Amino acid sequence: MTEAATIAAVAIGRNEGDRLVRCLKSLAGQVDRLIYVDSGSTDGSIAAARDIGAEVVTLDTATRFTAARARNAGFDHLRTGTLPDVVQFIDGDCEIQEGWLSKAAAFLRDHDDVAVVCGRRRERFPMASRYNRMIDEEWDTPVGEARACGGDALMRSEAFDAVGGCNPELIAGEEPELCVRLRNAGWRVWRLDAEMTAHDAALTRFGQWWTRARRAGHAYAEGAALHGAPPERHNVAETRRAVLWGLAIPVAALLGASLTPWALALLLAWPAQIARLSLRGQNPESALFLTLGKLPEALGVLDYHIRRLVQRPSHVIEYK
Repeated sequence: MTEAATIAAVAIGRNEGDRLVRCLKSLAGQVDRLIYVDSGSTDGSIAAARDIGAEVVTLDTATRFTAARARNAGFDHLRTGTLPDVVQFIDGDCEIQEGWLSKAAAFLRDHDDVAVVCGRRRERFPMASRYNRMIDEEWDTPVGEARACGGDALMRSEAFDAVGGCNPELIAGEEPELCVRLRNAGWRVWRLDAEMTAHDAALTRFGQWWTRARRAGHAYAEGAALHGAPPERHNVAETRRAVLWGLAIPVAALLGASLTPWALALLLAWPAQIARLSLRGQNPESALFLTLGKLPEALGVLDYHIRRLVQRPSHVIEYK
């Protein structure tokens, strides 16, 4: 990869409205090609993207929409020309921060064994709701070599292409699963101490938070089913925690109460866990929601395994 590396961007979205406009405008003029992949929008997103100068790819509505499928479609559209050296994948509700692309491309140029580089994703309005604030905390992952990236990341085209891109069957968790395959192929994933994107979660209601956590549980279960065997053990610990706290303890307490009311004492494990997380430095409110979130995560795990048992395809779980 040379100093004059070619950079493309693939943004994906559905009915993102003004968020999409901000996303594409933050990229326009900074990349050699700007691709927008639309998953059935009805809000004028396609026309807005074209007005900004993006090449638009519309997904066939006869096939189930997934973010993974959209990312792959955007990458495949790049084959209409010469594949760029690197591709910035980004969700349509995010904006690229100034200076990110040059920093990330320089890092990849200097580290031939790194396939993916990501940075700090921040919530655009962290104080709009407790849910936005907790998501902003969630994005703040350790700097340095990482096991996975999120939906916003700069990737080498050759690496993405060599492992077959994203798994289009996954309704969530497609980026960590992709990183498993990249690492198994000998590549590394890295997180820089640099501002990357501003994200607009727009989470203002408890129901949205609950649905997002249920989707996470589904992703944990599916990831563990794909790559849970040693030595990877992908998502195994996350799945076990969801099942233990969100299913095993509540069910054991309720069933045991039919024999002795003392069984309800099992539920004291929940406030004890909240206190433990708080003592380890977690914001008390975040500790509460992290523990409470195991309930919808467990439902997501159950949903995945039930659908797998009856051989029914999973559907995208949307929280906006």
